[in-house]
Amino acid sequence: MFAKLEGIERKYVALERELSSPDVFGDQERYRKLTMAHSHLGEVVKIFREYKDLERAIRDSQELLGDPDPEIQDLAKAEIQEMQDRLPALESELKVLLLPTDPMDEKNIILEIRAGTGGEEAALFAADLFRMYSRYAEAKSWKVEMMHTSETGTGGFKEVIANIEGDRVYSRLKYESGIHRVQRVPATESQGRIHTSAVTVAILPEAEDVDVEIAPEDLRIDVFRSSGPGGQSVNTTDSAIRVTHIPTGLVVSCQDEKSQHKNKSKALKVLRSRLLQFERDKQQREEAESRRAQVGTGDRSGRIRTYNFPQGRLTDHRVHLTLYRLEEVLQGDLDEVIEALAGHFQAEALKQQAEEA
Repeated sequence: MFAKLEGIERKYVALERELSSPDVFGDQERYRKLTMAHSHLGEVVKIFREYKDLERAIRDSQELLGDPDPEIQDLAKAEIQEMQDRLPALESELKVLLLPTDPMDEKNIILEIRAGTGGEEAALFAADLFRMYSRYAEAKSWKVEMMHTSETGTGGFKEVIANIEGDRVYSRLKYESGIHRVQRVPATESQGRIHTSAVTVAILPEAEDVDVEIAPEDLRIDVFRSSGPGGQSVNTTDSAIRVTHIPTGLVVSCQDEKSQHKNKSKALKVLRSRLLQFERDKQQREEAESRRAQVGTGDRSGRIRTYNFPQGRLTDHRVHLTLYRLEEVLQGDLDEVIEALAGHFQAEALKQQAEEA
């Protein structure tokens, strides 16, 4: 591990030298890539240098153990013990930082939320979840762009798709994929009975042209007239787009824009991200067959979280996390949940790394 860390530090120093060269400023794309690489290594190097400084300080204090003054010896022993107690925590932090990173972590995302079982109540909760993620994005200074909506007449969403751009969006939200279950008394329920509904959330890393190549002959593009809730006309031109990827059968529709060209562009962006996730899921399934369990994949196949309104409780079933501050979470205060999930999957990855060593 420490030989690897020395190599990372050397690379970090080399990047610092390169960034200080006047030639770099003339090439903005190169400068951007170097800055990103430098920043990525910075946290590892910072902790590694702290670890080395601590080891050096321990060695210096050990020399004082031979001092003829008993008080200085006692002081040195206390300092050595204190510093040695800090070493394991730094070593653990370094092990986490050296875990293989998900190459998608730096990417923006396509957020897809769909109402499942529960009819109108599920659609209303889909709208609640979209507001939750939008407020979280706002707190992180991320940009949210609507891609497609299918609304109900009461303010709910049968489906909502959005593009979220910002710093490491996928790394923060990738564990949100799955079935979100809500338990509450609907506004239309006169008997006060609790209903259970479900909503599916998919977090897709935004695909760029270099990530996914789509052959024009693999696409079927249909144009139709947009319609809103209750069949009312959104506009009077045939601007809505439906794109079908023939090899996989994936279908994306977009009608939010009045421009056919803009709808097509948005639909293709969503399709590329779905195809990228399709390939990632396929690869993960293949890897899962050769090892005991998947690690850190944000499995979308089952229920991941329950939102219980009568008790004001949120439970994430993957990490056995229960919080009694549901309202704050739905207002976008998601950090505690996300940190717990990230910590859990890091621990799983460390465990697997130790088993494979």
